[in-house]
Amino acid sequence: MQHIIAPSILSADFGNLQRDLEMINQSEADWFHFDVMDGVFVPNISFGFPILKVVKKIAKKPIDVHLMIANADNYIQEFADAGADSITVHYEACAHLHRTIQVIKNAGCKASVALNPHTPVNLLQDIIGDLDMVLIMSVNPGFGGQKFIQNTYKKINDLKALIRGVNEDLIIEVDGGVGLDNIVPLSRAGVNAFVSGNSIFASENPTNTISEMKRFVGNQQSI
Repeated sequence: MQHIIAPSILSADFGNLQRDLEMINQSEADWFHFDVMDGVFVPNISFGFPILKVVKKIAKKPIDVHLMIANADNYIQEFADAGADSITVHYEACAHLHRTIQVIKNAGCKASVALNPHTPVNLLQDIIGDLDMVLIMSVNPGFGGQKFIQNTYKKINDLKALIRGVNEDLIIEVDGGVGLDNIVPLSRAGVNAFVSGNSIFASENPTNTISEMKRFVGNQQSI
């Protein structure tokens, strides 16, 4: 399966947003990762539809929208209309997860569920066959620049066991503290999609950092 590098524009320079979006376009990155935070489900506020519409006008690659919000069902169609190609909702924020996944698919987007660090993978057992992707949070959601939680590797293994023979085309995505120092072991563990913010945008040359990430995972085989 292809390895996907998804720079998180939450870490971009919003004084030079178009420059940073064009950098992603011209780089070896595969997706744009777009974090939406409401100050309710997570203790921070980011951005919403107006910024997504701007990103959509510039982006030449798929936009991976991560909804860290309460009452996500109320906004899925609008995010789809604004330009989302895939939409991730949080298990912890959805009272009727199966219905939410169907709403995402009916809106024409790939459907994904995120799990916070404390949430066990086996809670997805009854929904796993309906998903295109699972996002394992390797930090607590809400802020960039946090330290990677090592228990993530166990959760990756648990998820691989859950999808075996059921949904082996599922994309396993990890978000939080992902960089050149751990992208290889994550790839070896079975991760397909890597969300990275500070490690890319705070580097001296973000384009080269993305290329290095791509090269590192390209030399690995998932086990």
